[in-house]
Amino acid sequence: MKRQKQRKCRGCGAWFRVDPRNVKHQRYCSAPACRQASKAASQHQWLSQPENQDYFRGAENVARVQRWRAEHPGYWRRSGAQDASALQDDCRAQPIETQEESAFMVGDALQDVLSAQPAVLIGLIAHLTDSALQEDIARSTRRLLQLGQDILSGRRDHADQAGDLR
Repeated sequence: MKRQKQRKCRGCGAWFRVDPRNVKHQRYCSAPACRQASKAASQHQWLSQPENQDYFRGAENVARVQRWRAEHPGYWRRSGAQDASALQDDCRAQPIETQEESAFMVGDALQDVLSAQPAVLIGLIAHLTDSALQEDIARSTRRLLQLGQDILSGRRDHADQAGDLR
């Protein structure tokens, strides 16, 4: 097995392992400050070459940039909030069911109780109760539903059930 080459970083002076794919080129470690120093050194080296010194200057480059801008109007402008559409529509508040209306759920199977709910809810309840049995999940679901309805309706007599999901 080959030993990985180590090199002293030109930025911070610390020793680092060179990436085997860049042994010939890598002179800086991966620290953010050293990566920034590497970028600055690369740009300085590129600009110091005679053919690159006027790359961003002169009438020819001005015309090149003007052509590009004409082909890409508004590229540098950010679209404002007026253009953005909502990812999700606002939900209307649903009326709270009374005790009599929700009584039909007491004897139903889990499939009937949670037919419209996502599987995430079932998984969460199973995780909280440490049980994958449908009867336990259905019992906990009914208890959570009743607790939620009591909280939304302002009743406090079932608030102690929040910790007792099993």
